[in-house]
Amino acid sequence: MNRRTIIILPKLEKILAEFGENVKLARLRRKLTVEQICERAGIGRNTLWMIEKGAPSVTMGAYAQVLFTLGMENDLLKLASDDVLGRRLQDAGLETKKRGPKKKIDPIFARNRNIQNTIEHGDADHKTKNETYRFGPNQIV
Repeated sequence: MNRRTIIILPKLEKILAEFGENVKLARLRRKLTVEQICERAGIGRNTLWMIEKGAPSVTMGAYAQVLFTLGMENDLLKLASDDVLGRRLQDAGLETKKRGPKKKIDPIFARNRNIQNTIEHGDADHKTKNETYRFGPNQIV
């Protein structure tokens, strides 16, 4: 099986290392052992060690499981919550468009719709099923 290596910029390496250190400190503050976290998260010791080192090859699912085990799963929602640059780019690209033309209604559809509304609301003269319904100037049998 061919494995691809991930090339990470030094700035991102520092961020991942700090994130891993924060996970390790959270585990130690809760006085949980490596075995307890691994068992609860369903991962191996080596995976947890790599998470705490900030390895970029560990899946996001493993990171999420460890955060959930530590009770910090809501921190994942903060990752990309405030996209200042994206909002500026979006606002710069927005154009005010003119109002589109009104949709033309098919006259047959409108007539059938009016007939249906008239029947439902009882505005027409009607008798039995097989007799003539009168709707204003037109009569329908």
